[in-house]
Amino acid sequence: MKIQFEKNPEQIELIKALASENKTVAMQAQEAFAAFISDVVLQVLLQASTAGLVYRDIEFDEDDQPSIPLDLYYGQTEGTISVWSQTVGGGLPSSFVQGMNEMKVNTYRLDSAISMEKRYVRRARLDVVAAGLERMANELLVKQERNAWAVVLKALAEAQTQGKDHVIRTGTDGVFQLDDMNKLWTLIRRINAAYTGGTPSNLQFRGLTDIFVSPEVKEQIRGFAYQPMNTRAGSVGTTQSNTAIALPDGIREEIYRGAGTQEIFGVQIHELLELGFSRKYNDLFGAFSNKTFYAADGSSRSGSFTSASDDLIVGIDSTRNAFLRPVAIQSESRGQVKVLPDDQFLARSQKVGFYSYVEEGRVVTDARAVVGLLV
Repeated sequence: MKIQFEKNPEQIELIKALASENKTVAMQAQEAFAAFISDVVLQVLLQASTAGLVYRDIEFDEDDQPSIPLDLYYGQTEGTISVWSQTVGGGLPSSFVQGMNEMKVNTYRLDSAISMEKRYVRRARLDVVAAGLERMANELLVKQERNAWAVVLKALAEAQTQGKDHVIRTGTDGVFQLDDMNKLWTLIRRINAAYTGGTPSNLQFRGLTDIFVSPEVKEQIRGFAYQPMNTRAGSVGTTQSNTAIALPDGIREEIYRGAGTQEIFGVQIHELLELGFSRKYNDLFGAFSNKTFYAADGSSRSGSFTSASDDLIVGIDSTRNAFLRPVAIQSESRGQVKVLPDDQFLARSQKVGFYSYVEEGRVVTDARAVVGLLV
């Protein structure tokens, strides 16, 4: 997300005051600017974050220690459950077997800092100031995204419910089809059975609501407009057959005219550049995974996950309160992001800087809300 300033006299005067030779004037201007920019940085994080589509915020005061009543968020009475979280930012997510009681959550601080030469500030180079703030916000965003998805991928790699792994393979190597999406729907229904193995009393969950795919899988989805989809008769994949059928004309036309589709079977599709062969999230999942995954149709397709040859699709049930982000609310600003003047620069450095941070955690309380498909 791009940050831009309006070139009005008030903003220009405030920017110039940041580099004032008068220390009192400069510090007052820096504090006022930091308070103003905190909301701007927060908006960048909210609008550009992909993890924000998965996690739900739990706000707490910055001096408190957050806790989660697991019996309310898990919704089943099985006695103990596994919870995935991180103890430090950038650390390895770990699973913790916890009883159905109040669980204390570890949070950590993610921070970023920028500095710029005072000569740009004195000349009111708003473009330079905006570019610096963009860099500061993006550094926070990158750290947030990596930590958030690491916890999701760790839970996905390790989770097993009623003897079923939460990851399956597609029916055809390297090909994603509607039949695979259908089987993913069945998988998430099966793993959400009650602890007795029957139909759960709480039917509020919907099932699969969102999938996160690589650009290459999205390319195959665009191909639904002209590729056959039938898996019971004729060929599948890229080979046309006299007996193979296509999608209904209305759906094919929608995909063709819109250069793709954002929804299949009511499931929202989100494209992530970090997914795909040997990409960041693929590598993360590979580091966490040590299982052999099988195709849902019982075919001979099986094997451990390989980042260079397996394309991971992550499926989420966003109707469940399974993905939680405890985040501290600052006592003065009452916002999630704190921006402060960076006072490490002396007069002889001829620089002005700002420091920002957010204190948060990432928790997956119910891995039944996440499934995976290996293409």
